[in-house]
Amino acid sequence: MSELPSTKRYHAAWHRWARFVAQRLLLRPVVHLTTKVTVRGAENLDGLAVPFIVVANHSSHLDAPLLVTELPRRYTRTMAVNAAADYFYRWWWMKATTSVFFNTYPVSRTNADMGKGRGLANRLLSENVPVVVFPEGTRRNTEGGVKRFKPGAAALSITQSVPCVPVAIIGTDHAMPVGHWWPKRGRPPVALVIGTPIHPQPGERTRELTERLEAKVAAMVATGDPDAEGKPLRDATEPDESAEQASDRAQKEEAS
Repeated sequence: MSELPSTKRYHAAWHRWARFVAQRLLLRPVVHLTTKVTVRGAENLDGLAVPFIVVANHSSHLDAPLLVTELPRRYTRTMAVNAAADYFYRWWWMKATTSVFFNTYPVSRTNADMGKGRGLANRLLSENVPVVVFPEGTRRNTEGGVKRFKPGAAALSITQSVPCVPVAIIGTDHAMPVGHWWPKRGRPPVALVIGTPIHPQPGERTRELTERLEAKVAAMVATGDPDAEGKPLRDATEPDESAEQASDRAQKEEAS
């Protein structure tokens, strides 16, 4: 069985200091100079204690910079963002850069090593580190829409009994489309829409919680309203999973 990597750097004072410089003194001015940023629903975070899971749609490499520069510093000082291991961990310099700017933890997009990433996310949550999950699994190409959510965020929420904060990221697919590494000219508008935290209910299954999360995020993406509600995107005939099964699976993945 392979061991999970150490989580010391996610808490280390030197790493928090380096991340403050990277996020607030370097990245935030660039984001605001190149885009017009609007944040809605920030009041929904009032009084929210760590840990929690930020669940957001994903359509651009601009998404993570927008999250870490616009969410409150009291959370981003330790917040860890999931990153595709096959993309951002290919070279040491890319791994180091994303680590400093986004406090990343690696997630595999293949089934072979997927459990390791979720095991690390479970450990971070148990150590009061809030995490960011992009449950679509990859940047979407669907114009104005949201892809179906994978169940990982819901399984983490149920296993750790922590809330999910639904976040809609709007406009980044136009401001910095797939294939681009810099926003377009003219400061295109982007928005971060923050919904009310969603808590797992007693006995709730991962599919049910996943449906609630994707419906909420999809509705906020479509309307720009943090109070918007929507309908599930998935087929009711799909296989289900109970909270107990989700917990067992997450524990097995953490041990693998």
